[in-house]
Amino acid sequence: MTLQGIAEQLGLHVSTVSRVLNGRQDGHTRAASGDTARRIRNLADELGYRPNPLATGLRTRRSNLIGVLVPRLSEIVMATIYEGAEEAAASHGLSAFVTNTHDDPALQRERITMVLARRVDGLVIGDAHLDGAALDLPGLRTTPFVLVNRRTSAGHTSVTCDDRLGGRLVAEHLLALGHTSVGVIAGEPFASTGADRTEGFVERYREAGLPLPASRVVHSAFDTAGGRHAAHNLLAMQEDRPTALFAVNDFAAIGAAGAARDLGLRLGRDVALAGFNDTPLVAELPVPLTSVHSPMAEQGRRAVNLLLRRIAGEEIRSEILTPHLMARESTGGPVGAPLL
Repeated sequence: MTLQGIAEQLGLHVSTVSRVLNGRQDGHTRAASGDTARRIRNLADELGYRPNPLATGLRTRRSNLIGVLVPRLSEIVMATIYEGAEEAAASHGLSAFVTNTHDDPALQRERITMVLARRVDGLVIGDAHLDGAALDLPGLRTTPFVLVNRRTSAGHTSVTCDDRLGGRLVAEHLLALGHTSVGVIAGEPFASTGADRTEGFVERYREAGLPLPASRVVHSAFDTAGGRHAAHNLLAMQEDRPTALFAVNDFAAIGAAGAARDLGLRLGRDVALAGFNDTPLVAELPVPLTSVHSPMAEQGRRAVNLLLRRIAGEEIRSEILTPHLMARESTGGPVGAPLL
């Protein structure tokens, strides 16, 4: 069924039907009355009418398509963020597609160029590096974009968790439990998530008169292998071994738990361990993991909503969402208690 067919059945002009079903209204035509609009929508539903995105795009010069870039969609954090972004896009009648960049700057530029070639209305970028180097492509000067999960030092508009506060929450928790000798599995230095979470944690310990030496902050990949290797380095110290570790993401923390097991250490007893993101898995581990809850899906939703406002010509500002600490058995704290 076409717009013309619906118009003929209702005895209306095709432009009136188009305005109602495609959400169009301009200065040369007035919107249909409420009764007419209901008749049009009811018949369209009855006949199973679906707009043709290509035809609509040709009329509006918009593709109704949003590109999303992530390091790896296999990571549950980015997959959850993408789900939120896709949900928000669909609620506005748009489609979203995702591409992986593996956090490689050359591949980032290549994939951004590919996404721009699809004439997207805008981009949600979840793989930004702190230096923002991959965002200097000429095409991004004319295509709206919003960062999600990570920020850049250049101050591009972003939606992130308050990672610095999250790191401070972990430090407050471990300090309250009496841990004065601690270590940090700090993630990749190019990612604001790792940098800000580490800085918040280290800053709070410094304020408590317990500055961390550089040897207690070990960078690693954001995965179990990286976390295991970094934790081995920290827990194998012969003098003043840390009694607690903070890993800046949950999968690194799971790797750290493996390292503790290798060394015969019991989580929550011999060594405390905390992660970040509060992914669904961590509460179900043999020793449930203390973790900072980050509103992952909400970041995706907010990023798309900000992007659509930018596309519409509005001035927008970065948004920072509030984290919460979920204390569980891996730090010896109360199970499942949210600490604000």
